Amino acid sequence: MTTERKDIHNSDVPLVCRSCEARHRGVCGALNEQQLVELAKHTHKSTHKPEEELFAAESNSTHYSNVLRGVVKLTKLMPDGRQQIVGLQFSPDFLGRPFEKTNKLDAQAADGVELCSFPKTVLDNLIKKSPELEHKLFEQTLRELDESREMMLTLGRKTAAEKVATFLHRLATHIDPELDHTNGPIEFDLALKRADIADYLGLTIETVSRQMTKLRKAGIIDIENNRHIRIPDLDRILDATEN
Repeated sequence: MTTERKDIHNSDVPLVCRSCEARHRGVCGALNEQQLVELAKHTHKSTHKPEEELFAAESNSTHYSNVLRGVVKLTKLMPDGRQQIVGLQFSPDFLGRPFEKTNKLDAQAADGVELCSFPKTVLDNLIKKSPELEHKLFEQTLRELDESREMMLTLGRKTAAEKVATFLHRLATHIDPELDHTNGPIEFDLALKRADIADYLGLTIETVSRQMTKLRKAGIIDIENNRHIRIPDLDRILDATEN
């Protein structure tokens, strides 16, 4: 018999989970109260400074995490030392690959990141017992696949101007899931340095800066202190991703 879901303020829900974004919008939303209690026994929250390594490729995979705040860079290092950012993860994304013994990518904090982590053995057992959790993880996997395909299009076919606009549009719609993206301006601090943005988009630092200046002069974005971005109208920057 399926356990009936209770209100998030119910005392059966662990205190650490009640206001957690991953509890409401992330994978933990698929768990019932008893499963949350079991998981909460093993969770710990941690904060990480910009550029801090979260895990390395080929390292043993011992924990999974929910991203509670900030942006995580997923990178791949080539034998000659060249690096490519192959993905970005935001709150409330799930960080890790179920049932794999080793990590396939390097993960770094792009800015100040907060994680909620738990042993992989605990969650792997919950996945086996919870079709809802397995379904939620599958949904995220498909979403990441869609985003990877969109990134292939961006890298392979879009102009430099469209690439930068696409990147800023993605940040604007992912950086704060609580924002209303349909009304009013959106403001955020760039989570990535210019060098990281260039790496992610396959451009030079100079090209990134030049295209952001063009967007500013066109009134599509405002830039303060070289890092704070204000987008007055999301539709205008969306249009710029395909022009």
